[in-house]
Amino acid sequence: MSRIEFLHSKNYIHRDIKPENFLIGKGDLSTTIYLIDLGLSKKYLIKNSHIPFKSNKKLTGTSRYASINTHLGYEQSRRDDLECMIYCLLYFINGSLPWQGINLKNKEVKNKKIFELKSSMPVDVLFQNLPSFIKKMN
Repeated sequence: MSRIEFLHSKNYIHRDIKPENFLIGKGDLSTTIYLIDLGLSKKYLIKNSHIPFKSNKKLTGTSRYASINTHLGYEQSRRDDLECMIYCLLYFINGSLPWQGINLKNKEVKNKKIFELKSSMPVDVLFQNLPSFIKKMN
């Protein structure tokens, strides 16, 4: 989270938070986590003004980890990076996500199916397999 917070403090959003974009250092740096692949990143603050809201945008990033608002075609902001991070954490804990493994050849149909599953899943069901110590954190 501190890597995302740092990126946001520099007025950028990542827009493609996913497990593959985190690397762990080696040797003396084995406790350091790196956030990589800033190819889709975007400045969200320009001259102290937030970029304007837009809709009807194409999905940017990876559908499996994309926020619901990104699926809806809304301009991304910091909240979307955080939602993506939650999906990553769920993936790290559970080893998969409920909408993972959808095998459809048409990318738009696949993205729509992922969105439908993601947006219809109650939070308590999504978080049901979390360790008890995480569930107690409020």
